[in-house]
Amino acid sequence: MPHNSNRFYVLTGGPGSGKTTLIERLSAAGYATSVEAGRGIIRDQVAISGTALPWHDRALFAELMLSWEMRSHAIAAATPGRVFFDRGVPDVIGYLRLIGLPVPAYVEQAAREFRYNRKVFILPHWPEIFAQDSERKQDEDEARRTHASMVATYAACGYELVEVPKASVEGRLAFILDNTRQA
Repeated sequence: MPHNSNRFYVLTGGPGSGKTTLIERLSAAGYATSVEAGRGIIRDQVAISGTALPWHDRALFAELMLSWEMRSHAIAAATPGRVFFDRGVPDVIGYLRLIGLPVPAYVEQAAREFRYNRKVFILPHWPEIFAQDSERKQDEDEARRTHASMVATYAACGYELVEVPKASVEGRLAFILDNTRQA
């Protein structure tokens, strides 16, 4: 694993909490970012009439998410400076626990091997901005439960959770950048 993973920052939380909007804003500001695995896989699977979808084959969907997150981590290793991830490897554990599937030992091993900065940004459920779409079919109850699962999972993996305040995108951007400046 790269020794420089301390410069890798994860943004996580439930669906509809503003993660992707914030990642897009970080990218527009010139920072390296990753694309959320779940949305990318859903788009790809729908395009090919595949079955690795959370409403069809959740276990296969989780396998593809794990592969995607490991690949994103490897790409980040070759990228200079801070890198911001729209979810990370531990999200796969949180997802499997949320849906009641067992967490294979190799997924737990991946979470131990593919590390990020100790500080993980958690975006709280925010009913005022939550919306469903063609890829986000979860309801607000599942969004809240996803948030709770990510909190428990990242804490169990040894990360320090930093809650991102409910604020404008610019306010959230400033908060994250202020909390990731290297000393």
